[in-house]
Amino acid sequence: MINKRKDKVGMVSLGCPRNLVDSEGILGRLAAKGYGIVEDIGKADIGIVNTCAFIEDAKLESSNTILELVELKKQGYLKKLIVYGCLSQRYKEQLRKELPEVDAFVGRVVLNHSPDSVRLTPAHYSYLKICEGCINNCSYCVIPKIKGKFTSVDMSSLVERVKKLDSSSVSEVNIVGQDISGYGLDLYGTNKLTVLLDKMLKASRNIGWFRLLYLYPNRTSAGLLDFIKTHQRVCKYVDLPIQHINDRILKLMRRNTTKKEIMRLIARVRKEIPGVAIRTSLITGFPSETDKEFKELVDFIEEVRFERLGAFIYSREEGTAAYNFQKQIPAKEKGERLDVIMSRQQVISQEINNKFLGETIDVLIDEEEKWTEPHAALGYRAYLGRSQYDAPEVDGSVYVNSSKKLKPGEFVKVKITDTLEYDLVGEAQL
Repeated sequence: MINKRKDKVGMVSLGCPRNLVDSEGILGRLAAKGYGIVEDIGKADIGIVNTCAFIEDAKLESSNTILELVELKKQGYLKKLIVYGCLSQRYKEQLRKELPEVDAFVGRVVLNHSPDSVRLTPAHYSYLKICEGCINNCSYCVIPKIKGKFTSVDMSSLVERVKKLDSSSVSEVNIVGQDISGYGLDLYGTNKLTVLLDKMLKASRNIGWFRLLYLYPNRTSAGLLDFIKTHQRVCKYVDLPIQHINDRILKLMRRNTTKKEIMRLIARVRKEIPGVAIRTSLITGFPSETDKEFKELVDFIEEVRFERLGAFIYSREEGTAAYNFQKQIPAKEKGERLDVIMSRQQVISQEINNKFLGETIDVLIDEEEKWTEPHAALGYRAYLGRSQYDAPEVDGSVYVNSSKKLKPGEFVKVKITDTLEYDLVGEAQL
């Protein structure tokens, strides 16, 4: 497929951090074979796009990106164009017919952690994928059909990867998977997430934060919560996608839980981990969702007051059980419901942020910002950072003012002097 060792390769990685890990692995294997890796795909000989096809918006973004790269190839900038990932896995034959300019379509990416991975994140943080596929069979989700059966990476490989990251000045490791709370069920017959985390902590000294992303509510155990509570380097950040709160809708979604169980879990998380930030995700406009059921969801948001929340319009995906459900909600109505949820959450987020005013918190510096006058003349520097309650790319930031130069990857004490709807502002305490 690729036969010139000196060709330069450029990558466009779309979708979630799990895809990003796959992209790093693809580039790592190519680099090990002698190919050059370039950041600007316009300067590449070989263009690769790693696609996402989880929902309609993701498919549209993937398709548009492929068409842009096809145009680059037509103009002579690219010699070859290869399409990887979820879109290829779902629609390979159709894409071959419609896009003859693409040299190869490659579907599912093999799950591994090659030591030759090329980092696509900033040098001070990384994503670590510990499992692939999904144990659950939610009626709206196409992931099991794309990714196949649930597969965990063996512990020894993951621990070795953490050792390498620890020796590479990485400050934060974000542990990802479609459902990391199921880690080890396939390999060891029981959940081994806390065992894995313990080994990772013991194998590292320099990594300041380990963050857990995507915990399925039913498998978020008391033991896991206790582990998060008692280990300082594990972020007090619990990512619990619940999708809805109405019992009828939850049953249609095949979430295998109830409103009562969700409420009980949230209460337990907040009791066991003081000061925890809970992130969740919700789906608006699921087939047959009534106005009353939607109001129940909005009331629930206002009662629980999640520290972090994302919401998505239901995407009708072929191959899922929900695709054939009756009473599909019109797109306009789904969008209006999304707007209601996010506007309510905006107010909640501002009120939660207000509680940080005057507090001093630990902040991980991500990058330096450019100050405008008169601050620059006074010797001030401005930085973007994050608290342990903010995952990269998806949550808020902390704007840090400092009289001394700071470095990306540095942990700094910051006194909060102002609050915004989703972000904080503060002064570095040096």
